Amino acid sequence: MQDPANRTWQIYLATRAEPAYGLWTLVVVNALVFVVFALSFVRPRTALEWRSFGGFSAFVVALFAEMYGIPLTLYVISGWLQTKYPELDLLVHDAGHLWQTIFGLKGPAHVSALHLASNVVMVGGFALIVLAWRALRAAQSNGHIAAQGPYAVIRHPQYLGFILILVGLLLQWPTILTLAMFPVLVWMYARLARTEEQEMQARFGETYVHSVAGKARFVPWPGGR
Repeated sequence: MQDPANRTWQIYLATRAEPAYGLWTLVVVNALVFVVFALSFVRPRTALEWRSFGGFSAFVVALFAEMYGIPLTLYVISGWLQTKYPELDLLVHDAGHLWQTIFGLKGPAHVSALHLASNVVMVGGFALIVLAWRALRAAQSNGHIAAQGPYAVIRHPQYLGFILILVGLLLQWPTILTLAMFPVLVWMYARLARTEEQEMQARFGETYVHSVAGKARFVPWPGGR
């Protein structure tokens, strides 16, 4: 009997002219939108900042390459998917919404509760980045510590915004590569946050310490931890 993974891949190659995948223009356009947006609000200066920005960009490119280019994750797990969900058509675009299949959600993937939740999370991330950037820009123009807007609640709202965007994308279209990259990127943002705090403390001293006292870095848990 022919291996299900090879059979699926042969069918995909035979029908690659179909509009579900191979849409590399969409890959480029969508990736550029996210990367340019990130670059417009984050101006990397140090090597660590450039690595964090590069990691975010790589995550976005990898995700959209599978979403519209070539579905590598579907190919890798196609044998398991066809065994567990024999009625699933792996060659349609909705098949890439893996959480839809795993959780047994019915109906079109683009109007499912999970997809709508991912949109809400991403919009929240975008909004948080914009609001944080405005508060930070106003504070920097006056030589002050950012303590207004989202900075009144958490220390690094911009980084939290980027993490929310990544979470939203993973809720919408999980891939093996991006799932592996996500914890690394969170670790990089946490490391970058600690580095910036050290720089701010060296610059403002006890004023900065008192300004961030009781504020969490990312999530406003009780007690500021």
